Amino acid sequence: MDTTTEHSVRTVETRDELDDVLATADHVLVMVRTTGCTICKSMEPILDIAAKATDATVVVFNPKHDLDAVDAFDVRSVPTFLLFADGDLIHRRADGFVPAEDLIEFVERGLESRT
Repeated sequence: MDTTTEHSVRTVETRDELDDVLATADHVLVMVRTTGCTICKSMEPILDIAAKATDATVVVFNPKHDLDAVDAFDVRSVPTFLLFADGDLIHRRADGFVPAEDLIEFVERGLESRT
């Protein structure tokens, strides 16, 4: 079930839904999370800020139904942030809570390095 928040943060529940987003959006920031992760929950308002401040499509993905995605994206902790450009994984970050300014910089620097 794909849902969208007021600031365009999308929640996807399956790898197929995530792949659809990656196929249709030029720049995608994915937060991989788990249910019950308090740091992940605290990142939700930060993701709203990043969605408003960058041109990336922002997605929250809980791979509980698609554990192969954990291996495919080499997720070892949550939250893990994955930055995609044109469907390619170009940058990752997995260091817990990330302030809004740092997350926006992560997206902007990653996309600048692509040009």
